Amino acid sequence: MVADTQNAALPAAQGPGLAARARGWLAAAAWPLASFAVLLLLWEWVVPVLEIPEYILPVPSAFIAKLVEAHALIFEHTLVTAKEILLGFLMATVISIPLGFLIVSVRLLEKAVYPIIVFFQLVPKIAIAPLFVVWFGFGLFPKVLLTFLLCFFPTLVASMSGFRALDERVLYLTKSMGASGWQTFRYVRVPAALSYIFAGLKVSIVFAATGAIVGEFVGANAGLGYLLLRGTSFLDMPLIFACLVALSVIGILFSYAVEMLEGLLMPWQRKG
Repeated sequence: MVADTQNAALPAAQGPGLAARARGWLAAAAWPLASFAVLLLLWEWVVPVLEIPEYILPVPSAFIAKLVEAHALIFEHTLVTAKEILLGFLMATVISIPLGFLIVSVRLLEKAVYPIIVFFQLVPKIAIAPLFVVWFGFGLFPKVLLTFLLCFFPTLVASMSGFRALDERVLYLTKSMGASGWQTFRYVRVPAALSYIFAGLKVSIVFAATGAIVGEFVGANAGLGYLLLRGTSFLDMPLIFACLVALSVIGILFSYAVEMLEGLLMPWQRKG
């Protein structure tokens, strides 16, 4: 009887929590959407009032119509850019996080390798982008490589900061309790560093879109950057702004994906 009462009360206890979380998600999405709607309405009204020509600044209804009209073409090029962003970002993540741990753990690497990494980071990536086209051609790899280079350093620095942040006394405590090196890494070092790592990943995913577009500007036959250049050559402003909308959607989706992954891997930092 008592068990039945507890089981009946459990959904009632869980229900308000889930409902409150759902309301929080809706509120978080509603405010940015409302702000964008107000901005677009003002844009739609101000441009005709100021008599700004379409070849300088089109109204939102014009590039939204272009987005609908050329949706197949824009979607095809969007997939190319999204692939470049994803591959470059994943490559940077897989390489920079373990490397950050190694540099922090091995003092010799920090003295010998890290200054070289900083030196190469100071070289402007836009300046070396044409070299990638000469070396690797107009295919996918040069864009992925440029995206990787832009994402690599922020994630590396964030990872190093995270692995350094752990108090050494905690490591002494885990050793005294008989924890192995892998157990210490898995249950102590990584959770302590995750907040720093995800801070770097959130910065890197923004740089990733920049790297992909710059690579496509330098030399490409597909992608949103290529489509932007094509629209610029014909002064097709609605197409240009439609491509910018598609690029913004990609960036927002990838940014939210990183935040969702952070929530999954760091449940203790969830809000609400």
